[in-house]
Amino acid sequence: MYAMVAPPDKARPDQAPPQDDLLWARSLHYSHGGTPGLIGVSAGVRQGEILAVTGPRGCGKTTLLRCLAGQLLPEQGEVWFNSVPVHTLGTAARERLRRDRFAWIGPEPQLLPELKVWENAALPLLIGGAPHRAARRAALEWLERLDLDRFAGKRPGALNRAEAQRVALARALVAEPAVLFADEPTAPLHRAERALLLRTLTTAARSHGITVLLATHDEEAAAGADRALALLDGRPAGAAAAASALTTEDQAACSLSA
Repeated sequence: MYAMVAPPDKARPDQAPPQDDLLWARSLHYSHGGTPGLIGVSAGVRQGEILAVTGPRGCGKTTLLRCLAGQLLPEQGEVWFNSVPVHTLGTAARERLRRDRFAWIGPEPQLLPELKVWENAALPLLIGGAPHRAARRAALEWLERLDLDRFAGKRPGALNRAEAQRVALARALVAEPAVLFADEPTAPLHRAERALLLRTLTTAARSHGITVLLATHDEEAAAGADRALALLDGRPAGAAAAASALTTEDQAACSLSA
């Protein structure tokens, strides 16, 4: 397992990650307006691996994914992608990294209603300057794989929720990113629709060597991953449980002394 809490006094700043980890982070700390979001979380994931980040709502799953994706800069700790220190990059460099190497899918499809379905799916390629014809061809290929090619020329308003979420998945995969961050992508879907989306996501990731970080509170969704990192109250679950036990012992000691 790669998930651990690194003792602060032993952490060496800007130490390069293990060579077999594509994405690696150590001792991440982040707070939301003074409320702890991450407390000493470390993780690593290899190329082509699927890592499920699990835990109840509010445990820090989304915050961890956003730090790993360069959307948030940790207040303490390091994030490395392919031996590049993401935590030291400027805003423009992190934006390029997210555009060129990363992809994101969340619980809401966030399709642009004025664009056709294929244009929504092709958007990362079009923004990246790919030729219009090549972008359209790639988008249509992914839409066909996701059984959505019949909607290619329609607007998103013609889709139901599950179909729209599969278009969002096509958009995330169309540029074949190095890392796909999937933040509760099945949360709004019914069980059969969740299973279809997850099966498509994992099959596509494995066939194209895409690394996936899947944040989910759904045990069935996590079961398809190679490994799981469980969070609780912003910490790895084991560390959170240990901290809770220590607090309980301290309270008991105080009661006895009183």
